[in-house]
Parts: sequence; C-alpha cells; structure tokens
Amino acid sequence: MENKPIGNIDYKAFEGKWYSLYSIPTLMDKNWKQTTETYTLKDDDHFDVLTTYHKEGNPEEKTITSKLFFDEDRPDGDMKAQFLWPFKIGYWIIEIAADYSYVVVGHPDEKYLFIMAREPKMEAALLVDIIERCREKGYDVSELVSQEHF
Repeated sequence: MENKPIGNIDYKAFEGKWYSLYSIPTLMDKNWKQTTETYTLKDDDHFDVLTTYHKEGNPEEKTITSKLFFDEDRPDGDMKAQFLWPFKIGYWIIEIAADYSYVVVGHPDEKYLFIMAREPKMEAALLVDIIERCREKGYDVSELVSQEHF
C-alpha cells in the first residue's frame, strides 16, 4: 500500500473533537498522554487546533494551540501543521472512516503516525486492521504508543 494523503475530505465533518488513541509521537509530544485535538474550521483555508494533554506522570492538564492549513491545489488530506510561526510540517490524512468516526494522520516520510477517534476507545479488531494497513504503508508500527485514555 502506498503512503499518500487521501483525495477528498468534508472539512465540516472533520471539524470537532478527536481523541488521539495511539501514536508514533513527534519530539514535542513524546511524553503526552490522554491527548485530544479539537479542530475549528476558519476562513475556509485552515483549522484552528486546540490540543489538550497530560505529561506522563503529571495529573495537570496542559493545552497548546496550532493551525492546520490546507491548499486547494493539493489533495484534501495533504495539509501543513503550524505550531510555531513560520514553520510548517507535513500532516497527511492517510485514512478516514466513511462516517468520520476515526482518522489516521501520517507523514510523507513515515516519521510519525496518529490514530484518532471520536470516542476515547476503539473496537480492538478495527484497531488491529488500521495498524496493519499502516505497517503496509511503511510505518514502523512497533513504535506505536498508547495515549492511555480511560
């Protein structure tokens, strides 16, 4: 299977709260747990993103804000995340459920991966299938870590 962004996304359906269930984390979110991301569509060219998380071993909830940009000249799933202006990183939606109940976010170089859902848990068989498809796309799924939602 090829690692590539999906072509069509209903941005209004994508909007809202997502629970990050499993990830191959970036350096920034390496020790985060119970992460959620809330996407708010703005000006038809980006999402404002509010991320909440707990650092491992710390009960205090933290938040950060970022932006997620899309470009009408690229597939809908080919986006750029911006945590610190002016830097942007690749953010590819590589799979999304027809009913927008889960989404898989990857990277052009298979560096990181996020399996997110609208609920804090997912059916085990579905999770196994998603992980297998990610492995087939080139991701090192042995590096996946749980976000430990309860």
